[in-house]
Amino acid sequence: MRIVPPRPAAVSSASAEKGVGPLLRGWREERRVSQLELALRAGSSARHISFVETGRSRPSEEMVLRLAEHLDVPVRERNALLLAAGYAPHYPETPLDDPAMDALREGMERLIRGYEPYPALVVDATYDVLAANSGIAMLLEGVPERLLVPPLNAMRLTLHPEGLAPRIRNLRAWRDHLLAQMDRQVALRRSRPLRALYEEVAAYPVPDRDASEDDEPLGPAPHFALPLRIEHEGRVLSFISTISTFNTPMDVTVAELAIETLLPADPATAKYLHSPHS
Repeated sequence: MRIVPPRPAAVSSASAEKGVGPLLRGWREERRVSQLELALRAGSSARHISFVETGRSRPSEEMVLRLAEHLDVPVRERNALLLAAGYAPHYPETPLDDPAMDALREGMERLIRGYEPYPALVVDATYDVLAANSGIAMLLEGVPERLLVPPLNAMRLTLHPEGLAPRIRNLRAWRDHLLAQMDRQVALRRSRPLRALYEEVAAYPVPDRDASEDDEPLGPAPHFALPLRIEHEGRVLSFISTISTFNTPMDVTVAELAIETLLPADPATAKYLHSPHS
């Protein structure tokens, strides 16, 4: 359950050769914000925003960061915007195994251990698993060893036809949910590695199974969220997924971490997880 340092991150997809203006325009258009609206948010003028986007005006470092904040640009891409404008990166990218991250690592380890016996894991921006508790290990029982060779990837393990996919009773709905989640992240982060992962897992064949299993009633659990219904030792367990991220991160590494927990969606699942059988 020890936190595993992520692999070196890929270089940002934003190219400094384009200049900061076209990059900012791309983010503004993707967010569907007009020049006037962005100017009002950032305390500037539509004329100045236009000049920045066309390269007629070089924005200050403060202005780049302000515009990036109002456009909800990911932290890694904010550094890319600064480089494109001729400034040094503002946000550090501290390796997770750096001594400065000791408190963070220990805190995340305590957190996911505290969720036991409920499954919990820590993933990075491309869904590589950095840490997982005994509840996750339980769900992975029986998965072929070749799929468990580090670095583990949560999306591959879940959707691979030899991974968890054959055990997921509502696979079609859960698969659609995961692919839509990844698609939103691709649009937000403009990450080539994440796009490649999306294309890989979207192309996985869906294991053959009785179609009625995908459509069977969910039982008495309230439908406040889509549950993950997965088989384990002949029982069908039902979970609700929650994802936590860090608020106002000031480090690229921290900004790209997420903690996912699987909480029981019904009393039977909670009882089973607390029983000696689990």
